Amino acid sequence: MDILKQYIGRADEIIGERTPEEQKYDREVIRWMRKGKAVAKAIAKANEKYPTEALQVDSDNLADVQAHYEYLAEHYAINEKLDLLKKIGLESLPAIELASKVQR
Repeated sequence: MDILKQYIGRADEIIGERTPEEQKYDREVIRWMRKGKAVAKAIAKANEKYPTEALQVDSDNLADVQAHYEYLAEHYAINEKLDLLKKIGLESLPAIELASKVQR
């Protein structure tokens, strides 16, 4: 199994199945995190925009939620880089070489 297939399989396990509405909510949280907001503030902003998907975060689960969204943000960044590589025609590189280019 190549490294990209392994990564995708593991990411699917970690992220789990998400509805389109949940994906929009997640993207909103990450958008605010990329703007420099703390995860609690990013979640509050996403809760305003998507109240039906709103998360309730407290001191008991904040660390876990933060770790989840940091992972998800990194996952999205990796996918964006892979998409860019595909657009410029590098999708035919061996998976290991491609993965090393993505992590630079």
